[in-house]
Amino acid sequence: GSSSRLKKFTESLPKGLLEINGQTIIQRQIEYLRNNGINDIVIVTGPNADCFDFKDITYVNDYNYEQHDVLGSLMAAKNHMNDGFIMLYSDIIFDDSILKSILNFQGKIGIAVDMDWKKKYKKRTEHPITDADNVLIKSGNITHTKQFISKTNSGKIGEFMPLMILSSSGANIFVKTFEKLEKTHKGKFHEMPSLKKAVLTDMFQELIDSQIIVSPIIISGKWYEIDTPQDLEIVKKKIN
Repeated sequence: GSSSRLKKFTESLPKGLLEINGQTIIQRQIEYLRNNGINDIVIVTGPNADCFDFKDITYVNDYNYEQHDVLGSLMAAKNHMNDGFIMLYSDIIFDDSILKSILNFQGKIGIAVDMDWKKKYKKRTEHPITDADNVLIKSGNITHTKQFISKTNSGKIGEFMPLMILSSSGANIFVKTFEKLEKTHKGKFHEMPSLKKAVLTDMFQELIDSQIIVSPIIISGKWYEIDTPQDLEIVKKKIN
């Protein structure tokens, strides 16, 4: 995406290359992954792709980033998904314990869910709580995913932390479902006006509606999303 809320910082620099106390966000993420034995790393780039120069990284340039949203950008890397994969947004910083929780997942499709999510918005006046990507969990299963679920008569509401893991069979389901949608779907797609404008929560809901289990991985530990200048200042004070 174009990181419009951080435009003064990202006009000529991808958001993931913003520096937080001497180290870029993506540098930190690469360290997290490598420290946990993950060395086959793919970065999907959009605008200002030439800014990336990390060694031993595979780059996939999403030339069509202006035509679609997050789901389309992720699927630009579908040829690298055959053996299963972990996906994370380039604008999050998180405790190592969270990544370990993800790696311990034994199912097909698992997404990180923060149940203590509301407190994260108390000081984020530039990023309203209504922007949260929420999940509704009933009897341990995710039944709904969408932007901001205000209340529920049953179940519990958590926030999707943009970190997920798919086994090889889970990745195959994910890719095949998307490819079928590309060929057949027309019009509105869940919360978005079209498939091209879809985000991950729309895809999760599509899978759930197709009786495919999207499992919640309940996380504990600190994580930060850098989406506004205010977020940037908060994170600089919170981490080393």
